[in-house]
Amino acid sequence: MMNIDFPFHFDSRGRTAATSDADHIRDMIEQFLFTSPGERVNRPDFGSGLLGMVFEPNSPELAAALQFTIQAGLQRWLGDLIEVRKLEVTSEDAMLTVDLAYAIRRTGEVRREGFTRGSSI
Repeated sequence: MMNIDFPFHFDSRGRTAATSDADHIRDMIEQFLFTSPGERVNRPDFGSGLLGMVFEPNSPELAAALQFTIQAGLQRWLGDLIEVRKLEVTSEDAMLTVDLAYAIRRTGEVRREGFTRGSSI
């Protein structure tokens, strides 16, 4: 089975770029994190709402609420593919950082990824 790379682009041969299973799972996590609820057709509750929170007053309470929301969403939407081992959401100035450690269920491989988004205002 071929996994299409995200974001969509073409490879050096002019074909749709493909990616490995592990990278595809990472891409799906990124899509979940940076999709706003209501943005996907037929899946109005898909997404973490993280981008909307960048403009909220930054506080440890915001980070804790986001951590809870992201943990629940990852379990719901990707729980059959990954097991979340550690999730940490931190807020500093106008920057939100999500650090995630997870195991790929099919292979048992443990990966760590960091995702950061902020406001340039």
